[in-house]
Amino acid sequence: MSKRRQRVSTPAPRRDNAPPPSRRRGALGWIGGAAALAAAAALAVWLWPGREPRLVVTRTADQNVLLITIDTLRADALGCYGGRAATPNLDRLAAEGLRYNFAHAQVPLTLPSHVSIMSGLYPFQHGVRDNAGYRVRPDTTTLATILEPKGWTTGAFVGAFPVAAQFGLNRGFGVYDDRFGETHGSSEFLMAERPADVVVDHAMKWLDAQHSRWFLWVHVYDPHAPYNPPEPYRTEYASDPYAGEVAFTDHALGPLVDRARAESDRPTLVVVTGDHGEALGDHGEVTHGLFAYEATLRVPLIIAQVEAGRSRSRAGVSEMPVEHVDLLPTILDALGLTTPEGLPGRSLLTLSPSDASDRASYFEALATSLNRGWAPLHGVLVGRIKYIDLPIPELYDLTRDPTESHNLVDRDPERTRVLEARLKAFGATDVGVRQAEDPETLARLRALGYTSASPEPGKKTYTEDDDPKRLIDVDRAVHEGITLFGQGRLDAAEAVYRRIIAKRPDMSLAYQYLAFIEWEHGQTGDAIATLRTAIDKAGPNPDVEAKLGIYLSQTGAIDEALPLLQHAVSLPGSDLDTLNALGIAYARKGREEDALATFRKILAVDPEDAMALQNMGSVHLAAGQLQAARDAFRRALAANPNWASAYTGLGVVELQTGHREQALEAWKKAVVLDPKDFDALFNLATELVNARRMDEARPYLQRFVETAPPAFYGKDIVRLRVLLQGGG
Repeated sequence: MSKRRQRVSTPAPRRDNAPPPSRRRGALGWIGGAAALAAAAALAVWLWPGREPRLVVTRTADQNVLLITIDTLRADALGCYGGRAATPNLDRLAAEGLRYNFAHAQVPLTLPSHVSIMSGLYPFQHGVRDNAGYRVRPDTTTLATILEPKGWTTGAFVGAFPVAAQFGLNRGFGVYDDRFGETHGSSEFLMAERPADVVVDHAMKWLDAQHSRWFLWVHVYDPHAPYNPPEPYRTEYASDPYAGEVAFTDHALGPLVDRARAESDRPTLVVVTGDHGEALGDHGEVTHGLFAYEATLRVPLIIAQVEAGRSRSRAGVSEMPVEHVDLLPTILDALGLTTPEGLPGRSLLTLSPSDASDRASYFEALATSLNRGWAPLHGVLVGRIKYIDLPIPELYDLTRDPTESHNLVDRDPERTRVLEARLKAFGATDVGVRQAEDPETLARLRALGYTSASPEPGKKTYTEDDDPKRLIDVDRAVHEGITLFGQGRLDAAEAVYRRIIAKRPDMSLAYQYLAFIEWEHGQTGDAIATLRTAIDKAGPNPDVEAKLGIYLSQTGAIDEALPLLQHAVSLPGSDLDTLNALGIAYARKGREEDALATFRKILAVDPEDAMALQNMGSVHLAAGQLQAARDAFRRALAANPNWASAYTGLGVVELQTGHREQALEAWKKAVVLDPKDFDALFNLATELVNARRMDEARPYLQRFVETAPPAFYGKDIVRLRVLLQGGG
């Protein structure tokens, strides 16, 4: 989110924000029935040499539970799995318990994967299909909601924004620590993640205050891209920074695992897993979320029961196929608690190798379908046989082909048919209602490399041209564009988005980012034309229509903007930012009461929306209602003390009520909080000149002349340049 040009002479509200992204639909549901049983007969069963180790722990309710999830952790990353990273702490834990060699996530994305871990449900059951646009339903049963009422003290300490409390995983936790940094101006964030050692430090302090049994979830994010480990790991792993991140993460987790071992009052069940893996170039994928190959779907899993420096669990290495949905039943079984009915997973304390090899495990990867309009990916894993349902389907025998290099679909049609049946037996389903995210949420996710967008309507069938395998070059370009955009290299990012549009002219997301860059360059007409082209080529899209309405409003084409914005806010899932844009358009049209009523609708949803409060203040200010304006700006600052634009408006009020020094102080605060608040910068510079304080004004004059965008401030730049040169 950003702000309105808040000038002394022409106060009025505005919000500029980077274009959100785009979305779509996907399917597939339950398993069961005769079809599944018949299909199983045609599959080869994986046979383990010798006796398969089983998970053995002491079942008791009088124990603690420590769940550690390591974001973006490949199965082969840890030392005990043959990885290059030195991970002595997790290796030692693996030697104390059972290490699973063939464990899988349900989805290679952070939020939906964690919901499956916590709920024991497949994504189509719990309904969270992407990192943005979804929330955990209030009636979803999770480990925390089960254990907290039964007497466990519950705490969660998470490392990155995709599992922030706002997405709904906080229910049942007495403490949910998701402090990633505070806002610093309207749309700039200090961080969207925090390092593992900081997360662990907070968790350890919480543990020190516990005197009864506890359930602690610790989530660390460091192996996620970009890979930038601290020293000495940066130097030691210069040729493999991902491994350096993993080694640092192990080091950071060491004190926490040691703390669990030191518990003398009761044992602690420790579960360590990755939420998903990382492609690192496998099959051409840069990071994760595009495909569901083993590099991103297979994860480490270690379960051990420790107490007072010793292990209560039996050590070993299991080759059984297990999955994330097994974790909740396993933990509840170890605690002697009843598992809720209807869950697809099984307790690993009782799951037999034959049952494990016969059952079907569902997985999906829908991010590119939801956000780019590409084909949705659904799949099933039965034993070591894997089927991926795409326009170009894939079948792999992971026993003989662990790198998934040889697609057997054409060579083994019978087994393909069997796996198709197992997948269809889950039952078809929609991706549900996806809500629009506010700009702050999108900005935080974008800072981590994730994009999100509105659904691209109308597409019900997909061709081979929509298969992600055919679009790997576009995926790489999307990642490149996000990186360049984040680095502020807008010209280079613009070239990337133009390449994407040339390859996929129906991809709304690329048009939105291109239009935003053109707008930032002052090419307002080009930005508007780009959004019109997006609607023409890619079809109607709520995000595109809303952004077009905002841009038209800001260029004075209010009569054209209003119908677009009125339509956009009427759509399901319309966000508060679009509603705010409508309020701004009403204000610019001179319909002050309609504007204020629109901003009040925002406050009815979020009473502390600083932007809505600031814009109400701007409307009052334009009407000469200075006390009402002052009250609104102060309410905005009470909601968010770092909201620069509210200081800008408050400074105008102070000047117009004869308080020049207070006005100057307000504008100084605004430009410190947001160096791009050019209205505050203009007001500060010119009023210091009016006060004959030229030496004090000069740095602000210089900054304005050098940094204000000419497309919006051209005449002002000329005027202030004359002042700098002593022209009066």
